[in-house]
Amino acid sequence: MPLPQLAVFASGRGSNLQALIAACADGRLAARIAVVVCNRPHAQAVLWTQAAEIPLLLCPRHGQDRLQWEQGLVDALEPLQPQLLVLAGWDQLLRGPLLERYPQSIINLHPALPGVHPGQGAIARAHQAFVQGGPATTGVMVHRVTAEVDGGPVVLVDEIQMIPGESLESLEQRTHEVEHALLIRAVARELQNE
Repeated sequence: MPLPQLAVFASGRGSNLQALIAACADGRLAARIAVVVCNRPHAQAVLWTQAAEIPLLLCPRHGQDRLQWEQGLVDALEPLQPQLLVLAGWDQLLRGPLLERYPQSIINLHPALPGVHPGQGAIARAHQAFVQGGPATTGVMVHRVTAEVDGGPVVLVDEIQMIPGESLESLEQRTHEVEHALLIRAVARELQNE
């Protein structure tokens, strides 16, 4: 029986992509990454993709109309028929054609608890809030993608305890470790529910 096909979207360092590649390779994740979609040609994620010999779809927007650009992604993905689209460090909002084509099949990894610190810079905002006497926990969630930024239904969540005096860099490192494990669990869970 053929393995489920993933399309992984990444814009940056690609550490979450790397975790997915490793999990597919060693059998922890019964899936195949059919394509990596990257909107930043010089992102580290491109190098991980090439090293793993996974097909790469480079799609910089360059001021292109968002809906046209998204429709181009839908058209490019159509022949691959991915069961799941995984946003793993993806920095573009999805607003139209992709959500319409894959309404229940796009998940996003976000380094915050549900309803807290949506959008970019979430780890730094959680760290700053804690330093200023705010919540002693942060976390990581995987959620279904909707038009609301980081507001779709939660698939999985994991809490992270803040440590007094911890640097932002240390918190980022701990958060990334939680992200990698949670993302693999969430992808496996979503594929089982297909």
